[in-house]
Amino acid sequence: MSNEELMRVAIEAAVENVKNGGGPFGAVIAKKGEIVSVGVNRVTANNDPTAHAEVSAIRAACAELGTFDLSGCEIFTSCEPCPMCLGAIYWAHLDKIYYGCSKKDAADAGFDDSMIYDELALPMEGRMKPVEKLLSDEAMSSFDAWREAEDRVEY
Repeated sequence: MSNEELMRVAIEAAVENVKNGGGPFGAVIAKKGEIVSVGVNRVTANNDPTAHAEVSAIRAACAELGTFDLSGCEIFTSCEPCPMCLGAIYWAHLDKIYYGCSKKDAADAGFDDSMIYDELALPMEGRMKPVEKLLSDEAMSSFDAWREAEDRVEY
């Protein structure tokens, strides 16, 4: 499939999802022009704030391919990814992001993530949500265990 055809699948998934009680977002993960997975936004339908289209597509692609590393794959999403989805895309090692609508378009439709982008740029003490470091010496034990694990899988 061409890039345009893959983007149209993502857009169509978003439109159909609205008809099925979901949000107006769709995503496709493809490898060499073939669809690996399709995801849609089910935040309100599933009462899951992480059920964004991109995250859903990543989860499905990882299950389909049996890996957490989606190198060699690309994502086509009906809208510019939010900060959470962008982080997931980077963690999944997707090669390229194609998007339809911009984050401004999303904000104009009532999906404004600017507060999160603004918060990320602030030092922790300046953020809207209180942040407190707690038991850091004890928490370090998990990293010590990781460093010592001979069977760890790097990611």
